[in-house]
Amino acid sequence: MSKSIITSLDTFARVRLSKSFFMRDFLYSETAAALGLSNLPKDKDLAVKAGKGLCENVLEPLQDAWGRIHIRSAYRSEEVNQAGNELGANCATNEKNYAHHIWDVKDEQGNYGATACIVIPSYLDYYEQSGDWTSLAWWIHHHIPAYSSMYFFPTLCAFNINWNENSNKPKNIKSYIVDPNTGHKKAILSNGQESEFYVGISPKDRFVKCTDLLK
Repeated sequence: MSKSIITSLDTFARVRLSKSFFMRDFLYSETAAALGLSNLPKDKDLAVKAGKGLCENVLEPLQDAWGRIHIRSAYRSEEVNQAGNELGANCATNEKNYAHHIWDVKDEQGNYGATACIVIPSYLDYYEQSGDWTSLAWWIHHHIPAYSSMYFFPTLCAFNINWNENSNKPKNIKSYIVDPNTGHKKAILSNGQESEFYVGISPKDRFVKCTDLLK
C-alpha cells in the first residue's frame, strides 16, 4: 500500500459529519479487522451525505439530550456486510442493508440513508435494572422525529437507528428484547402504526420514565 493511499484514507476519515462526529467514528468493524477486509465506501460522496443526514438529524439531538453516545457499529462496505451475513454475525443481506449499514448504496426506492448501532450509557443502568427499552424507544419517537427505524438488542440496550432521506417513509420500532409491558417481542410500531397495547396510552405516559431520568 502506497503512502498516497494512506493519506487519502486518512483525509476521508477526517471528514466532519456534524458538530461532534467525524467519518472515522463510524468506520471501525470487528468483522473487517478480523478478516482483513477493507471497510471503506466505493461512493465516498454518497456515504458522507448519508452520514451527515444521520448525524445532524438524529445522533446530535440524541447526544444533546442524553450525553455521550457510544457507536457500536455503523458503516459497512458491501464486502464486510456480506461476510458478516455469511458468518451469521447479526448482519442482514446486502440488499436489506442498502441505505442502512451500507451507506454508499441507495435502497430499492432510490433513497439514500444511514444506520448506526449505538448505546446510550446514561440509560444503561436503568435498563439493566428494569429491562425497559420501550421508554427510550418512545422518547426518541416523540422527540427526534427525523429517525426512520429502530431495532433494539438485549446486550447493553444497543439499538440500530436509521435515518433516510425519505422523511415520509413509515416508521418502525422492533426489538429482540421482550417488552416488559406486554411480555412479547412484537414490534411496538409497525409501518407507522402503534401496536394494540400502546394505542390507548398517551405519548407522554409511554416515555415518562425517560423524563424522570433526564431531570
